[in-house]
Amino acid sequence: MDLSRKDKQYVWHPFTPMDLWRAGADDEPGRVIVDAEGFELIDAQGRRFIDGFSSLWCNLHGHRVARIDEAIRRQLGKAAHTTLLGHASPPSVELAERLVRISPDGLEKVFYSDSGATAVEVALKMAFQYFRNRGEGERRRFIALRHSYHGDTIGSVSLGGIDAFHSVFHPLLFEADFVDSPNPRHHPAGEGAAGVALEQMDALLSRRPDEFCAVVMEPLVQGAAGMRTHPPGFLAEVRELTRRHGVLLIADEVATGFCRTGRLFACEHEGVCPDLMCLGKGLSGGYLPVAATLATREVFDVFGGSPAEGRTFYHGHTFTGNALGCAAAAASVDLIFESGLPAALPGKAARMAERMADLAGHPNVADIRQCGLMAGVELVADRAADRPFDAAARTGAAVCFAARKRGLILRPLGDVLVLMPAPAMDMDTLDRMMDAVVETVGEFFA
Repeated sequence: MDLSRKDKQYVWHPFTPMDLWRAGADDEPGRVIVDAEGFELIDAQGRRFIDGFSSLWCNLHGHRVARIDEAIRRQLGKAAHTTLLGHASPPSVELAERLVRISPDGLEKVFYSDSGATAVEVALKMAFQYFRNRGEGERRRFIALRHSYHGDTIGSVSLGGIDAFHSVFHPLLFEADFVDSPNPRHHPAGEGAAGVALEQMDALLSRRPDEFCAVVMEPLVQGAAGMRTHPPGFLAEVRELTRRHGVLLIADEVATGFCRTGRLFACEHEGVCPDLMCLGKGLSGGYLPVAATLATREVFDVFGGSPAEGRTFYHGHTFTGNALGCAAAAASVDLIFESGLPAALPGKAARMAERMADLAGHPNVADIRQCGLMAGVELVADRAADRPFDAAARTGAAVCFAARKRGLILRPLGDVLVLMPAPAMDMDTLDRMMDAVVETVGEFFA
């Protein structure tokens, strides 16, 4: 039995309609990835594909990166994992020092976990207990943006606003408050969308001043919502609003962090330091499951005191601060700066924008959204009438499948084509990727 058939028999895939998956042809292009090199994935038939979605938004420097490979091998010669409960390990200390150094000023403490969702879960619990430790236990509500996505644990889903992913779990969730997404195309207020969202947030915080502990948001871009970009200044306005009302700001930089938006962190674009910042995906360069929640000294200090006072943060995971993962992440952070990656980002973002402009007038392209190297091409049945495709047709998925014939692997969000190259992708590969996107859309709708 070959790998594809064994996969069908034994594996349950995430976010995948399994009947459709099992009905697929065993030799379907890109079905079983067995190897990777640079910015390309290689399937069981030896076919090569540009990794156009950074292996689910996490790959930073490409695959088989010598610097990171060597860091993992070196750590393997010492210890693969030791617990951080009552102990310390060099890789976790070294990575924490790097993260504090490169993050927005004011974030001084690093709490490790295993995925972006758990990093958000940690932040939610920290925010709740922060006020409880201060004697304000009635502050237990959170505000999030509609169409947000913060992960798939119960707490993070409670702050999620995408019905396709979250509606079935509503009976399990805690109650949260949502304000409109500030993306102009997806809001009836159009260009005034940011003002409407801010007014709704301000009204909630003013009407119930002692009930909220934090605002949770993806800064600049709501990724899983279809790359919904926020107007300039919105993040800074939210930061000012939270300060004025005395609530915490949790920045979910799981998708936007590590060079995705054109800077190291999205918060840098507007000079914002959140009270808590969640990191994952690109933290280890896409190698191993490592996540972190960074906190300000003000937040951290509230958890001090003797055990008898009950102020300790009782949360943790078996593999928190895993030595191999932290070693990979520290090497990845070093490589970002040693390779000069931040300086190269504007040119790459401009090249993507230039090539996507070729699709701007296409009758089946309603919108093109971009922030740095995060981009979405929204497909519709009729641009002039703003008529979407029937969701059951899964048009976005069909276009992405067609792109595989041109040597490109993408993963859509509904009928939005998500373009998420690794930030370190070279210009030649980026040009080949964009050629494949433009040609695939043109051919598919011809």
